[in-house]
Amino acid sequence: MSGASDCIFCRIAAGDIPCTRVFEDEYLLAFLDVAPLAPGHTLLIPRAHHSCMQELPAELAARMGAVLPLLSDAVQKAVESAGVNILQNNGKVAGQVVEHVHVHIIPRQEGDGLGYRWNTCKCADERMQQISDRISAILQP
Repeated sequence: MSGASDCIFCRIAAGDIPCTRVFEDEYLLAFLDVAPLAPGHTLLIPRAHHSCMQELPAELAARMGAVLPLLSDAVQKAVESAGVNILQNNGKVAGQVVEHVHVHIIPRQEGDGLGYRWNTCKCADERMQQISDRISAILQP
């Protein structure tokens, strides 16, 4: 099922590298991160190799989307966290370290010190409309 022999997540999915599995089915695998940001930090991956979100077949993306609410709820309950961050980094510039699609489920507690800061910017209405028009045009069949 896996694709890239040099991909650590493909090797984990194939069983060549051990992991602490929390969920698996024919298409997906979820396991605890070996370098967690918080206890219970879980990764959800497709078993098949896809480097980035844009490469995922729609059915597989839908399957991941269907599992995420159940998995994040289970993680949150298991570690009794107040909330979770659900993050997907797509591309090296966005912080993706392993080039295999994966979603982080990171349990959060009040005052845990993890933080998550977005440095927002201003965007003129005209520029926002230009961007919106371009996105819409790209999405047109």
